[in-house]
Amino acid sequence: MDTETSAPTPSDAPLKVAVILGSNREGRFGPVVAAWFLRRAAGHPDIETELIDVADTEPPATGAAEATARLARADAFVVLTPEYNHSYPAPLKHLIDRHFAEWQARPVAFVSYGGVSGGLRAVEHLRQVFAELHAVSVRDTVSFHNAGALFDDLGELTDPAQADGAAKRMLDQLVWWGRALREARARHPYGA
Repeated sequence: MDTETSAPTPSDAPLKVAVILGSNREGRFGPVVAAWFLRRAAGHPDIETELIDVADTEPPATGAAEATARLARADAFVVLTPEYNHSYPAPLKHLIDRHFAEWQARPVAFVSYGGVSGGLRAVEHLRQVFAELHAVSVRDTVSFHNAGALFDDLGELTDPAQADGAAKRMLDQLVWWGRALREARARHPYGA
């Protein structure tokens, strides 16, 4: 059952993209990556972003119901994840598993960060999970290998060209899938 109940959205309206910060560890690097990504996404004319931080949705936090409403409003998702033990963090798994219809027939893109693997093993696990939830994962990703060494003290990349290009490609794909799936859901409600 689709969760959308509002009037149809014009096909050229900006996509509502929920950017999910997937780690809540003390001393986490995720906020640096999230701030960088949100600055890049702000320059894309076809999207509007909203950050959902798992640190605000996990018990005893009070934002779980609000997170559900924010996920339900989204046309598309970008998941920012580190890699812990060759996979993604438990709070992110918990957020994903508490929802079902919110993910259906919507695209999901990934920004990962970590050590040598740059979080890519976490992304591969997430692709399987989102496929089970009837979401469409965007092929291109943004990945930061040895992330802590790539950003300066102000949270800016010391050499941004490659990551900026990857972010643009990923966002362009997300917009294409987001518009196509938004239009399809409006014409034919999705029922898995």
